[in-house]
Amino acid sequence: MDKKKLKEVASVFFKMGLIAFGGPAAHIAMMEQEIVEKRKWITPEHFLDLIGATNLIPGPNSTEMTMHCGHERAGFAGLFVAGMAFIFPAVVITGFLAYLYVHFGKLPEVENFIYGIKPAVIAIIAAAILKLGKKALKSVELGILGALTILVGFLGVNEVNALLGAGIIGALYFYFKNKVMDARPDKKAFLPFLILQTTIAGVTKMSAFKVFWIFLKVGSILYGSGYVLFAFLDGELVGTGLLTRTELMDAIAVGQFTPGPVLSTATFIGYQLFGFWGAIAATIGIFLPSFIFVLILNPLIPKMRKSKFLSAFLDAVNIAAVAIMLKVLIEMGFEAVIDWRTALILAISFAFTFGWKKSNAMITVLLGSILGWGLSFI
Repeated sequence: MDKKKLKEVASVFFKMGLIAFGGPAAHIAMMEQEIVEKRKWITPEHFLDLIGATNLIPGPNSTEMTMHCGHERAGFAGLFVAGMAFIFPAVVITGFLAYLYVHFGKLPEVENFIYGIKPAVIAIIAAAILKLGKKALKSVELGILGALTILVGFLGVNEVNALLGAGIIGALYFYFKNKVMDARPDKKAFLPFLILQTTIAGVTKMSAFKVFWIFLKVGSILYGSGYVLFAFLDGELVGTGLLTRTELMDAIAVGQFTPGPVLSTATFIGYQLFGFWGAIAATIGIFLPSFIFVLILNPLIPKMRKSKFLSAFLDAVNIAAVAIMLKVLIEMGFEAVIDWRTALILAISFAFTFGWKKSNAMITVLLGSILGWGLSFI
């Protein structure tokens, strides 16, 4: 065990967890800049493979990506250190806000800071899409597949279904195009996904009355965005009378304006339900499945690359993942740029990100936050 590398992993992801606003697409963009471009822990091609594979398992994608990156730098210990370091700031901040909410009935005013962060992270995501897109776009056919993924995404097709569909179509297309006899699918390579689905089926039978089991179940079956979490919790908590809808909406708001994974909402809700130990139980329950899934999946990704059929599958999933990031970017643009102030912050963020070769995602976020606060007085 290399303690120096572990300390480096902990430091990098702890700092990232402090300023990781903007959702999974923004988090992954920050990782691309910090881990791939600046520190060169991972090649751009392998980083894309990790993104594609991570999109096919349950759990918070960006948090799972931190685990993959930590593993690449410092082995299995790095996987756990990276994940916990990234999660820790969000959990502590959310837990503190939950304490204020429960004991004083209100949350601090932070809207002006978030107001400026939203347009700033758009520039960060755009830069990552440009870099990752160049690596993922290996042929005209993959470009067409990416365009189709964006189209079906806007038509309302579930992101996971779009990724799986793109992967299967791409793998079959390139298989028949090249007629590679040794490119038959390796059933063993798909085994982790079968194991995960079996695990999910078992978890859903567990009791939903205790906090830990409620959130363990959520963490085991959660695909897609954090909004799926909210829909699930509405039925589990509001429908059973454990929370009011107002309390759930307040918890959702906290998840949106705190840094790090939006699933830190679980910490807030756990505190609402059962105080400090409820917060701990909910946090462990929501994130534990992700550590297990990544632990199973990480060693298998290089093996998938060795199979020509599965390599084509990964190529197709990768371009689809970039396409989904682009779809998210477009949607975020309409939500974040609502007046001349946010348009100005967006322009400054783009100029900073694309005009300065040594630009840093963390500085961009802080710059957007300060500008949002300052321009709110005009």
